Amino acid sequence: MKGLRFERIGQGRYYNVVFHLGSTYVPVSDETVEELKKQSLLPAERFLDLLIDRVGYSSYLKDQIRTELKSSGDPVTQITVLQGAIREL
Repeated sequence: MKGLRFERIGQGRYYNVVFHLGSTYVPVSDETVEELKKQSLLPAERFLDLLIDRVGYSSYLKDQIRTELKSSGDPVTQITVLQGAIREL
């Protein structure tokens, strides 16, 4: 599947949420999910910076997030969808 998205994969696990980057995924800690939820009403550009900083823990992942975002259409719309999705996790 193309694009960026969050998916809850369970409860009571070490990682309960994964962040999909196209066909790749990155595990996301509960602490990071909670932090992103608290900041989910930021303007899209600022939320993107926070998301890249917290989920992209290596320069490779940061580049992959930006690349996938550019290739999946309108970046602002994609980030707005991610903000809504993180609030529902």
